[in-house]
Amino acid sequence: MTSAVTEVKMSGIERRFRFASAPDSWGVLDFAGPSWEQSYETMLDEMAAAGYSGTELGPYGFFPTEAAVLRPQLESRGLQLLGSFVPVVLSDPGSAAIAVARIRKVGALLAALDAPFLVMADVQSAERDAVCGRVVEGQSPALTPEQWKNVAKIASESAKVTRDFGLDLVFHPHVATYIETPEETERFFDVAAASGIGLCLDTGHCVYGGGDPIRETEKYRDHLRLIHIKDVDRKILDEARRRGLTFDAAIAEKVFTVIGSGSIDFPDFFRTIEKTGYAGWLVVEQDVTFGKTPVPAAVSIAASLRYLEGVVKGMGQMA
Repeated sequence: MTSAVTEVKMSGIERRFRFASAPDSWGVLDFAGPSWEQSYETMLDEMAAAGYSGTELGPYGFFPTEAAVLRPQLESRGLQLLGSFVPVVLSDPGSAAIAVARIRKVGALLAALDAPFLVMADVQSAERDAVCGRVVEGQSPALTPEQWKNVAKIASESAKVTRDFGLDLVFHPHVATYIETPEETERFFDVAAASGIGLCLDTGHCVYGGGDPIRETEKYRDHLRLIHIKDVDRKILDEARRRGLTFDAAIAEKVFTVIGSGSIDFPDFFRTIEKTGYAGWLVVEQDVTFGKTPVPAAVSIAASLRYLEGVVKGMGQMA
């Protein structure tokens, strides 16, 4: 009888979290190039074989942009499309119109495929890339009060458009952008509060930017609507900071690792998201440099998922 009760609890916890993958684990960049020459069909095959039940779109144009073409590719593999990453120049007063145009283009495809999310972030900039992971308030390049007003405007207008498509707009604090650190993230949600935008917490970007994923989860428990799972090699991150590496250079040095082999305490993280009431999708990613990965993506994403499933099962056994 005890065993049966435990099994029910395990099943309930396991059903609470759904795992997806994303093209960046294959080194797919935000712009067309050699990384886009990979077979997306093979990529989807590898996601499904590893045991994932969803995928993000990746940069618009890598996957087919016609719903009639992409839908059967996803359905035949039992994969749900989650959303797409849309970077926006938040520091530019004229970027609101650009953001809305991008969201309309991407949103039409996402809506046609019943995707739930659109993920927005500030675009990476050379000024912030030069100090990524080492931002010091009052000393590093930062948004001006006027630019923060622009951020609020973009968030508001973007939220309206995404709602028109039936999508949930979430914001992704991102390394090498003007909204990287916990302090900048807090200010973003202060100025954008009226928009109703949610948080996409990326565990790897959070640590890289000087944050603690557990603390951020607790702080934004009412805003957290999507999670990106990355792990970080702390020694490489410390060295990247010491040497002043750009974000891409740190990725090339393999600052992100197979999940479970880095420094993030995922058992504690999952206990925290359970306590705060999170349920839903977690996108497992390992940003890599295309063509320079010692372990093939199919192997790393499968190992990452096995580790995370073990973490979740362990929670069920303790319940």
